[in-house]
Amino acid sequence: MLKTYLLYSDYELITSLEKYIQHQGPKFSYSSQPNESGLHFHASELLTEKGINEPNLKLGNHNGLVTLFHHQKLDAILPYDPFAACFYMLSRYEEYLPHLKDKYDRFSAKDSVAKKHSFLQTAVVDRWALQVKEVLKAAYPELKFGNKKFNFIPTIDIDNAFAFKHKGFSRIVGSLFRSLLTLNFERLLIQLKVVFGNKQDPFDTYNYQLNLQKKYHLKPIYFFLLGDYGLNDKNISHENKHFQSLIKSIADYAKVGIHPSFGSNQKPDQLQKEIRRLAKIVKREIFCSRQHYLKLSLPETYRNLVKEDILEDYTMGYADALGFRSGTCTPYYFYDLDEEMEVNLKVFPFQVMESTFKYYLNTSIEESITLTKTIIEEVRAVNGTFISLWHNESLSDELEWKGWRKVYEAVIEASTNTSN
Repeated sequence: MLKTYLLYSDYELITSLEKYIQHQGPKFSYSSQPNESGLHFHASELLTEKGINEPNLKLGNHNGLVTLFHHQKLDAILPYDPFAACFYMLSRYEEYLPHLKDKYDRFSAKDSVAKKHSFLQTAVVDRWALQVKEVLKAAYPELKFGNKKFNFIPTIDIDNAFAFKHKGFSRIVGSLFRSLLTLNFERLLIQLKVVFGNKQDPFDTYNYQLNLQKKYHLKPIYFFLLGDYGLNDKNISHENKHFQSLIKSIADYAKVGIHPSFGSNQKPDQLQKEIRRLAKIVKREIFCSRQHYLKLSLPETYRNLVKEDILEDYTMGYADALGFRSGTCTPYYFYDLDEEMEVNLKVFPFQVMESTFKYYLNTSIEESITLTKTIIEEVRAVNGTFISLWHNESLSDELEWKGWRKVYEAVIEASTNTSN
Protein backbone atom coordinates (compact mmCIF):
# COMPACT_ATOMS: atom_id res chain seq x y z
CA MET A 1 0.00 0.00 0.00
CA LEU A 2 1.08 3.58 -0.69
CA LYS A 3 0.26 6.66 1.38
CA THR A 4 -0.45 10.21 0.25
CA TYR A 5 1.50 12.95 2.02
CA LEU A 6 -1.26 15.51 1.53
CA LEU A 7 -4.31 13.51 2.57
CA TYR A 8 -2.79 10.90 4.87
CA SER A 9 -4.70 8.09 3.23
CA ASP A 10 -3.63 4.63 2.07
CA TYR A 11 -4.19 3.69 -1.56
CA GLU A 12 -3.23 1.08 -4.13
CA LEU A 13 -2.41 1.68 -7.80
CA ILE A 14 -4.08 -0.77 -10.18
CA THR A 15 -3.09 -0.96 -13.86
CA SER A 16 -5.25 -3.99 -14.68
CA LEU A 17 -8.71 -3.02 -15.99
CA GLU A 18 -10.07 -6.42 -15.02
CA LYS A 19 -8.85 -6.08 -11.44
CA TYR A 20 -10.26 -2.56 -11.26
CA ILE A 21 -13.71 -3.68 -12.42
CA GLN A 22 -13.74 -6.58 -9.93
CA HIS A 23 -12.82 -4.36 -6.97
CA GLN A 24 -15.92 -3.70 -4.86
CA GLY A 25 -14.63 -0.98 -2.52
CA PRO A 26 -13.99 2.74 -3.06
CA LYS A 27 -12.17 3.36 -6.32
CA PHE A 28 -11.61 5.87 -9.08
CA SER A 29 -10.12 5.76 -12.54
CA TYR A 30 -7.55 8.17 -13.88
CA SER A 31 -7.47 7.96 -17.65
CA SER A 32 -8.51 9.72 -20.83
CA GLN A 33 -11.72 7.70 -20.98
CA PRO A 34 -14.10 6.83 -18.09
CA ASN A 35 -14.68 3.27 -16.92
CA GLU A 36 -17.99 1.64 -16.17
CA SER A 37 -17.68 1.91 -12.40
CA GLY A 38 -16.17 4.18 -9.77
CA LEU A 39 -15.39 7.87 -9.95
CA HIS A 40 -13.46 9.22 -12.90
CA PHE A 41 -10.72 11.84 -13.05
CA HIS A 42 -9.89 12.87 -16.59
CA ALA A 43 -6.15 12.50 -17.28
CA SER A 44 -4.30 15.08 -19.35
CA GLU A 45 -1.21 14.03 -21.28
CA LEU A 46 1.36 15.43 -18.84
CA LEU A 47 1.90 12.33 -16.70
CA THR A 48 2.14 9.91 -19.62
CA GLU A 49 4.26 11.87 -22.07
CA LYS A 50 7.98 11.29 -22.52
CA GLY A 51 10.51 14.07 -22.18
CA ILE A 52 9.97 17.66 -21.07
CA ASN A 53 7.76 19.74 -23.32
CA GLU A 54 5.87 23.01 -23.04
CA PRO A 55 2.47 21.86 -21.72
CA ASN A 56 -0.90 23.40 -22.40
CA LEU A 57 -1.80 24.48 -18.87
CA LYS A 58 -5.41 25.50 -19.65
CA LEU A 59 -6.10 27.64 -16.58
CA GLY A 60 -9.58 27.61 -15.11
CA ASN A 61 -11.47 27.97 -11.86
CA HIS A 62 -13.35 25.53 -9.66
CA ASN A 63 -15.25 26.64 -6.57
CA GLY A 64 -13.24 29.85 -6.38
CA LEU A 65 -9.85 28.12 -6.75
CA VAL A 66 -7.58 28.56 -9.76
CA THR A 67 -6.93 25.30 -11.60
CA LEU A 68 -4.47 23.99 -14.17
CA PHE A 69 -5.19 21.47 -16.94
CA HIS A 70 -8.83 22.51 -16.98
CA HIS A 71 -11.20 20.60 -19.30
CA GLN A 72 -14.86 20.29 -20.28
CA LYS A 73 -15.30 16.54 -19.77
CA LEU A 74 -18.77 16.08 -18.29
CA ASP A 75 -18.05 12.49 -17.19
CA ALA A 76 -15.18 13.57 -14.90
CA ILE A 77 -15.78 14.26 -11.22
CA LEU A 78 -13.67 17.47 -11.40
CA PRO A 79 -13.34 19.93 -14.31
CA TYR A 80 -9.54 19.76 -14.18
CA ASP A 81 -6.74 17.23 -13.74
CA PRO A 82 -5.61 17.68 -10.11
CA PHE A 83 -2.84 15.08 -10.40
CA ALA A 84 -1.19 16.73 -13.37
CA ALA A 85 -1.64 20.14 -11.74
CA CYS A 86 0.04 19.00 -8.51
CA PHE A 87 2.82 17.28 -10.42
CA TYR A 88 3.49 20.37 -12.53
CA MET A 89 3.88 22.55 -9.45
CA LEU A 90 5.75 20.13 -7.17
CA SER A 91 8.24 18.98 -9.80
CA ARG A 92 8.91 22.63 -10.72
CA TYR A 93 8.28 21.64 -14.31
CA GLU A 94 8.39 25.26 -15.49
CA GLU A 95 11.93 25.65 -14.17
CA TYR A 96 13.12 22.98 -16.60
CA LEU A 97 11.71 24.93 -19.54
CA PRO A 98 13.70 27.75 -21.22
CA HIS A 99 13.58 30.93 -19.12
CA LEU A 100 15.52 34.07 -18.32
CA LYS A 101 17.43 34.15 -15.04
CA ASP A 102 18.13 37.00 -12.65
CA LYS A 103 21.57 38.48 -11.92
CA TYR A 104 22.30 35.62 -9.50
CA ASP A 105 21.37 33.02 -12.12
CA ARG A 106 18.07 32.14 -10.42
CA PHE A 107 14.53 31.48 -11.59
CA SER A 108 12.48 34.56 -10.66
CA ALA A 109 8.99 34.62 -9.20
CA LYS A 110 7.88 37.03 -11.91
CA ASP A 111 8.43 34.30 -14.51
CA SER A 112 6.32 31.72 -12.70
CA VAL A 113 2.80 30.78 -13.73
CA ALA A 114 1.71 31.38 -10.13
CA LYS A 115 2.90 35.00 -10.15
CA LYS A 116 1.60 35.70 -13.65
CA HIS A 117 -1.86 34.42 -12.74
CA SER A 118 -1.99 35.77 -9.17
CA PHE A 119 -2.03 32.56 -7.13
CA LEU A 120 1.49 32.66 -5.68
CA GLN A 121 0.08 33.41 -2.20
CA THR A 122 -2.29 30.42 -2.37
CA ALA A 123 -1.24 26.92 -1.35
CA VAL A 124 -2.91 25.55 -4.48
CA VAL A 125 -1.48 22.03 -4.27
CA ASP A 126 -2.83 21.55 -0.75
CA ARG A 127 -6.17 23.03 -1.77
CA TRP A 128 -6.42 20.86 -4.90
CA ALA A 129 -5.80 17.85 -2.69
CA LEU A 130 -8.63 18.96 -0.40
CA GLN A 131 -10.97 19.20 -3.40
CA VAL A 132 -10.05 15.61 -4.32
CA LYS A 133 -10.72 14.58 -0.74
CA GLU A 134 -14.09 16.31 -0.80
CA VAL A 135 -15.36 14.45 -3.88
CA LEU A 136 -14.00 11.12 -2.63
CA LYS A 137 -15.68 11.52 0.77
CA ALA A 138 -18.95 12.50 -0.89
CA ALA A 139 -18.91 9.32 -2.95
CA TYR A 140 -17.40 7.04 -0.29
CA PRO A 141 -18.21 8.28 3.24
CA GLU A 142 -16.43 5.26 4.71
CA LEU A 143 -13.04 6.44 3.47
CA LYS A 144 -10.59 7.38 6.22
CA PHE A 145 -8.19 10.29 5.99
CA GLY A 146 -5.62 11.32 8.57
CA ASN A 147 -5.35 14.86 9.88
CA LYS A 148 -2.40 17.12 9.19
CA LYS A 149 -1.47 19.66 11.83
CA PHE A 150 -0.17 23.19 11.41
CA ASN A 151 3.54 23.36 12.10
CA PHE A 152 5.99 26.25 12.41
CA ILE A 153 9.71 25.99 11.67
CA PRO A 154 11.74 29.19 12.16
CA THR A 155 15.02 29.07 10.23
CA ILE A 156 18.04 31.34 10.51
CA ASP A 157 20.77 31.75 7.88
CA ILE A 158 24.18 32.72 9.24
CA ASP A 159 25.77 34.41 6.23
CA ASN A 160 27.88 36.67 8.40
CA ALA A 161 28.26 35.59 12.02
CA PHE A 162 29.61 38.97 13.19
CA ALA A 163 29.53 42.44 11.66
CA PHE A 164 32.91 43.65 12.89
CA LYS A 165 34.43 41.18 15.36
CA HIS A 166 36.84 38.32 14.62
CA LYS A 167 37.48 39.34 11.01
CA GLY A 168 41.19 40.08 11.12
CA PHE A 169 43.06 43.38 11.00
CA SER A 170 42.83 44.04 7.25
CA ARG A 171 39.07 43.42 7.00
CA ILE A 172 38.36 45.54 10.09
CA VAL A 173 40.46 48.47 8.81
CA GLY A 174 38.93 48.18 5.34
CA SER A 175 35.45 48.24 6.83
CA LEU A 176 36.25 51.33 8.88
CA PHE A 177 37.54 53.17 5.81
CA ARG A 178 34.43 52.26 3.80
CA SER A 179 32.22 53.75 6.50
CA LEU A 180 34.36 56.87 6.53
CA LEU A 181 34.44 57.27 2.74
CA THR A 182 30.67 56.84 2.45
CA LEU A 183 30.14 59.29 5.33
CA ASN A 184 28.20 56.62 7.21
CA PHE A 185 29.08 58.00 10.63
CA GLU A 186 26.44 56.01 12.50
CA ARG A 187 27.98 52.77 11.25
CA LEU A 188 31.49 54.07 11.89
CA LEU A 189 30.66 54.92 15.51
CA ILE A 190 29.19 51.45 16.10
CA GLN A 191 32.28 49.85 14.52
CA LEU A 192 34.64 51.78 16.76
CA LYS A 193 32.66 50.91 19.88
CA VAL A 194 32.66 47.22 18.95
CA VAL A 195 36.35 47.15 18.05
CA PHE A 196 37.31 48.77 21.36
CA GLY A 197 35.02 46.49 23.36
CA ASN A 198 32.47 49.10 24.39
CA LYS A 199 29.55 47.57 22.53
CA GLN A 200 28.25 44.16 21.52
CA ASP A 201 28.64 43.30 17.84
CA PRO A 202 25.29 44.13 16.13
CA PHE A 203 25.12 40.74 14.39
CA ASP A 204 25.59 38.93 17.71
CA THR A 205 21.87 38.33 18.22
CA TYR A 206 22.21 34.75 19.44
CA ASN A 207 21.15 35.27 23.06
CA TYR A 208 18.09 37.16 21.83
CA GLN A 209 17.23 34.25 19.58
CA LEU A 210 17.75 31.72 22.35
CA ASN A 211 15.45 33.67 24.67
CA LEU A 212 12.72 33.61 22.02
CA GLN A 213 13.29 29.90 21.50
CA LYS A 214 12.78 29.23 25.20
CA LYS A 215 9.82 31.58 25.57
CA TYR A 216 7.85 30.15 22.63
CA HIS A 217 9.22 26.57 22.72
CA LEU A 218 10.54 26.91 19.18
CA LYS A 219 12.50 24.32 17.22
CA PRO A 220 14.64 26.47 14.92
CA ILE A 221 17.14 25.37 12.29
CA TYR A 222 20.37 27.29 11.71
CA PHE A 223 22.22 27.17 8.39
CA PHE A 224 25.92 28.10 8.48
CA LEU A 225 27.91 29.47 5.56
CA LEU A 226 31.35 27.82 5.64
CA GLY A 227 32.53 28.56 2.12
CA ASP A 228 35.84 30.06 1.09
CA TYR A 229 35.93 33.86 1.02
CA GLY A 230 34.61 35.34 -2.23
CA LEU A 231 32.51 38.07 -3.79
CA ASN A 232 29.24 36.58 -2.51
CA ASP A 233 30.63 34.52 0.38
CA LYS A 234 31.96 36.77 3.13
CA ASN A 235 31.53 34.92 6.39
CA ILE A 236 34.30 34.46 8.91
CA SER A 237 36.75 31.66 8.16
CA HIS A 238 35.59 28.20 9.26
CA GLU A 239 38.95 27.88 11.04
CA ASN A 240 38.24 30.85 13.32
CA LYS A 241 37.95 29.53 16.88
CA HIS A 242 35.32 32.10 17.88
CA PHE A 243 33.15 31.10 14.92
CA GLN A 244 33.59 27.42 15.70
CA SER A 245 32.65 28.04 19.32
CA LEU A 246 29.48 29.83 18.20
CA ILE A 247 28.49 26.95 15.92
CA LYS A 248 29.06 24.38 18.67
CA SER A 249 27.04 26.45 21.13
CA ILE A 250 24.06 26.77 18.78
CA ALA A 251 24.26 23.08 17.87
CA ASP A 252 23.72 22.27 21.56
CA TYR A 253 20.17 23.65 21.51
CA ALA A 254 19.10 23.72 17.85
CA LYS A 255 19.27 21.74 14.64
CA VAL A 256 22.06 22.91 12.32
CA GLY A 257 22.60 22.52 8.59
CA ILE A 258 24.96 23.60 5.86
CA HIS A 259 24.45 26.81 3.87
CA PRO A 260 26.26 25.85 0.63
CA SER A 261 28.25 28.82 -0.61
CA PHE A 262 27.55 30.74 -3.79
CA GLY A 263 30.93 29.56 -5.05
CA SER A 264 30.06 25.90 -4.53
CA ASN A 265 27.69 26.09 -7.48
CA GLN A 266 30.65 26.41 -9.84
CA LYS A 267 32.83 23.91 -7.93
CA PRO A 268 30.97 20.65 -7.16
CA ASP A 269 33.76 19.39 -4.90
CA GLN A 270 33.38 22.52 -2.72
CA LEU A 271 29.99 21.35 -1.45
CA GLN A 272 31.54 18.23 0.02
CA LYS A 273 34.29 20.29 1.69
CA GLU A 274 31.79 22.62 3.34
CA ILE A 275 29.60 19.79 4.63
CA ARG A 276 32.66 18.09 6.10
CA ARG A 277 33.76 21.33 7.73
CA LEU A 278 30.46 21.66 9.57
CA ALA A 279 30.37 17.97 10.47
CA LYS A 280 33.87 18.23 11.94
CA ILE A 281 32.96 21.26 14.04
CA VAL A 282 29.74 19.84 15.52
CA LYS A 283 31.02 16.24 15.53
CA ARG A 284 27.94 14.80 13.85
CA GLU A 285 26.71 14.08 10.35
CA ILE A 286 24.93 16.85 8.44
CA PHE A 287 21.65 16.03 6.73
CA CYS A 288 19.98 19.37 5.93
CA SER A 289 20.83 22.39 3.80
CA ARG A 290 19.74 25.68 2.31
CA GLN A 291 21.54 27.29 -0.62
CA HIS A 292 23.22 30.65 -0.04
CA TYR A 293 21.43 33.35 -2.07
CA LEU A 294 18.71 30.70 -2.60
CA LYS A 295 20.69 29.65 -5.67
CA LEU A 296 18.66 26.70 -6.86
CA SER A 297 19.22 25.21 -10.30
CA LEU A 298 17.11 22.16 -11.11
CA PRO A 299 17.90 19.35 -11.17
CA GLU A 300 21.65 19.91 -10.68
CA THR A 301 21.49 21.46 -7.20
CA TYR A 302 19.38 18.68 -5.77
CA ARG A 303 21.41 15.97 -7.48
CA ASN A 304 24.56 17.37 -5.87
CA LEU A 305 22.88 17.35 -2.45
CA VAL A 306 21.69 13.76 -2.87
CA LYS A 307 25.22 12.74 -3.83
CA GLU A 308 26.44 14.14 -0.50
CA ASP A 309 23.70 12.34 1.50
CA ILE A 310 21.74 15.49 2.32
CA LEU A 311 18.22 14.36 3.22
CA GLU A 312 16.40 17.69 3.68
CA ASP A 313 16.60 20.97 1.77
CA TYR A 314 14.99 24.29 2.71
CA THR A 315 15.78 26.37 -0.40
CA MET A 316 12.39 26.10 -2.12
CA GLY A 317 11.14 29.67 -2.05
CA TYR A 318 11.67 32.97 -3.85
CA ALA A 319 13.94 35.86 -2.95
CA ASP A 320 11.82 38.36 -4.87
CA ALA A 321 8.34 37.37 -3.67
CA LEU A 322 6.41 35.85 -0.78
CA GLY A 323 4.39 32.71 -1.18
CA PHE A 324 4.44 29.14 -2.37
CA ARG A 325 7.06 28.52 -5.05
CA SER A 326 6.01 24.90 -5.56
CA GLY A 327 2.38 25.58 -4.67
CA THR A 328 2.53 23.82 -1.32
CA CYS A 329 3.39 24.25 2.36
CA THR A 330 3.70 20.49 2.88
CA PRO A 331 7.19 18.91 2.75
CA TYR A 332 7.56 16.43 -0.11
CA TYR A 333 10.18 14.31 -1.85
CA PHE A 334 11.85 15.74 -4.94
CA TYR A 335 11.08 14.19 -8.30
CA ASP A 336 13.88 14.39 -10.87
CA LEU A 337 12.14 15.06 -14.18
CA ASP A 338 15.17 14.22 -16.31
CA GLU A 339 15.66 10.85 -14.63
CA GLU A 340 11.91 10.37 -14.13
CA MET A 341 12.29 9.16 -10.55
CA GLU A 342 11.69 10.29 -6.99
CA VAL A 343 14.89 10.76 -4.99
CA ASN A 344 15.63 10.58 -1.28
CA LEU A 345 15.64 14.33 -0.69
CA LYS A 346 12.77 15.93 1.18
CA VAL A 347 11.94 19.48 0.12
CA PHE A 348 10.78 21.86 2.86
CA PRO A 349 9.34 24.97 1.13
CA PHE A 350 9.63 28.30 2.96
CA GLN A 351 7.12 31.10 2.41
CA VAL A 352 8.51 34.29 3.97
CA MET A 353 11.95 35.92 4.09
CA GLU A 354 12.69 39.27 5.68
CA SER A 355 15.05 40.31 2.87
CA THR A 356 12.15 40.00 0.43
CA PHE A 357 10.29 42.75 2.27
CA LYS A 358 13.27 45.07 2.55
CA TYR A 359 15.10 44.64 -0.74
CA TYR A 360 12.44 43.52 -3.22
CA LEU A 361 9.01 44.68 -2.01
CA ASN A 362 10.20 47.78 -0.11
CA THR A 363 7.37 47.41 2.38
CA SER A 364 7.18 49.11 5.76
CA ILE A 365 7.44 47.22 9.02
CA GLU A 366 3.67 47.28 9.54
CA GLU A 367 2.97 46.24 5.94
CA SER A 368 5.46 43.38 6.29
CA ILE A 369 3.67 42.12 9.39
CA THR A 370 0.28 42.26 7.67
CA LEU A 371 1.56 40.40 4.58
CA THR A 372 3.20 37.72 6.70
CA LYS A 373 0.07 37.14 8.75
CA THR A 374 -1.87 36.63 5.52
CA ILE A 375 0.57 33.91 4.47
CA ILE A 376 0.38 32.27 7.91
CA GLU A 377 -3.42 32.24 7.71
CA GLU A 378 -3.23 30.46 4.34
CA VAL A 379 -0.86 27.83 5.76
CA ARG A 380 -3.12 27.33 8.77
CA ALA A 381 -6.14 26.93 6.50
CA VAL A 382 -4.60 23.82 4.94
CA ASN A 383 -2.81 22.62 8.10
CA GLY A 384 0.57 23.01 6.46
CA THR A 385 4.08 23.82 7.63
CA PHE A 386 4.94 27.51 7.85
CA ILE A 387 8.67 28.13 7.44
CA SER A 388 10.19 31.57 7.91
CA LEU A 389 13.68 32.60 6.79
CA TRP A 390 15.54 35.20 8.81
CA HIS A 391 19.18 36.20 9.26
CA ASN A 392 21.04 36.90 12.49
CA GLU A 393 21.96 40.36 11.19
CA SER A 394 18.34 41.41 10.54
CA LEU A 395 17.59 40.78 14.22
CA SER A 396 20.17 43.37 15.31
CA ASP A 397 17.59 46.17 15.54
CA GLU A 398 20.33 48.53 14.39
CA LEU A 399 21.39 50.43 11.27
CA GLU A 400 19.33 49.35 8.25
CA TRP A 401 17.45 46.75 10.33
CA LYS A 402 16.33 49.16 13.03
CA GLY A 403 12.81 48.21 14.11
CA TRP A 404 12.70 44.88 12.30
CA ARG A 405 12.72 42.76 15.43
CA LYS A 406 9.09 43.77 15.68
CA VAL A 407 8.36 41.90 12.46
CA TYR A 408 10.11 38.74 13.62
CA GLU A 409 8.35 38.76 16.98
CA ALA A 410 4.99 39.29 15.26
CA VAL A 411 5.73 36.30 13.00
CA ILE A 412 6.51 34.10 16.00
CA GLU A 413 3.44 35.23 17.95
CA ALA A 414 1.13 34.63 14.97
CA SER A 415 2.69 31.22 14.32
CA THR A 416 2.55 29.99 17.91
CA ASN A 417 -0.85 31.38 18.86
CA THR A 418 -2.92 28.21 19.38
CA SER A 419 -6.19 30.18 19.56
CA ASN A 420 -6.06 30.79 15.78
